[in-house]
Amino acid sequence: MNFKNIFKNMTTKQDESASAKANENEEQVDVQQTESEVTANPIEELQTRLTEMNDKYLRLYSDFDNFRKRTAKEKVDLIQSGGEDVFKSLLPIVDDFERAIKSNAATTDINTVNEGVNLIYNKLKNTLTQKGLEEMKSLGESFNTDLHEAITSIAAPTEDAKGKIVDELEKGYMLNGKVIRFAKVVIGS
Repeated sequence: MNFKNIFKNMTTKQDESASAKANENEEQVDVQQTESEVTANPIEELQTRLTEMNDKYLRLYSDFDNFRKRTAKEKVDLIQSGGEDVFKSLLPIVDDFERAIKSNAATTDINTVNEGVNLIYNKLKNTLTQKGLEEMKSLGESFNTDLHEAITSIAAPTEDAKGKIVDELEKGYMLNGKVIRFAKVVIGS
């Protein structure tokens, strides 16, 4: 009997050690699976985040590219049609000139022709002023390189005229405060 008990104890111990080893193996497999899951999850998570970020980047890049193309197109359209309102306001003046040319062919009175041309000139000048065009006053002013272009200098007729503009060959103009044509002037020296 003793032998049977020993054998039983041995078998039980072997079974216990085998089950303990099996449990240990299962725990090791679980730990390895958990470690591989922990290792795999961050990699997968980083892969998905990278994919999302790339997608966001591509969308943002394409949105910006579309914005750039749209603004470039709008700029070209604006440049092409920018003077449209000025031309529309000048068309009645062109019509007036055409009517004056037709009527001048049959007129012999020079005073009416001069009067008609002066009326059209004043209409043109007023229209341009309404659009922001300003005529520069140069005669008698001190020479300013930001506004004037010196063509030549002559001996000043008086002492006060030295360094000042004594003659204006071509008027200068400003559009909304910006010089668009420098006045061509003669300076007294």
